[in-house]
Amino acid sequence: MIDNRIKEIREELEMTQQEIGYVFGVSSSTFAGWENGHDIIPLQKLVKFANMYKYSLDYIARLNRVNNYLPISKLNKTKIGKNLHTIRKRLNLTQRDIANECAISQTTYSNYEKGYYLVSTMTLYTICKNHDLSMDEILR
Repeated sequence: MIDNRIKEIREELEMTQQEIGYVFGVSSSTFAGWENGHDIIPLQKLVKFANMYKYSLDYIARLNRVNNYLPISKLNKTKIGKNLHTIRKRLNLTQRDIANECAISQTTYSNYEKGYYLVSTMTLYTICKNHDLSMDEILR
């Protein structure tokens, strides 16, 4: 589960779940699931939320107590994959090691590194949480 600040931010913005759900094209119950940690917000929606309301992903995901917002322009799967590969090598870990800690298959993780698929929010969060890394930096 991702411990996030989405509810706190929404309340600071004085918006209802229905209003913010409308902004993101989802129902209020879908947004409520994201807020309560019952569902994982897709990375594209999380980045849109961060950029729209000027919050860093690390702050939203409680990886950092300070909001050091810098916009993330576009999610480039290839660049993100290269960043994941570089970090994994720097940590002296195998793809299997990362896949196991994220509870995904090695093939799935390999596809993230190759840029075939955009890394999932949960996988990115798990890697960052376990290794004291920045979601924002990996996505830039």
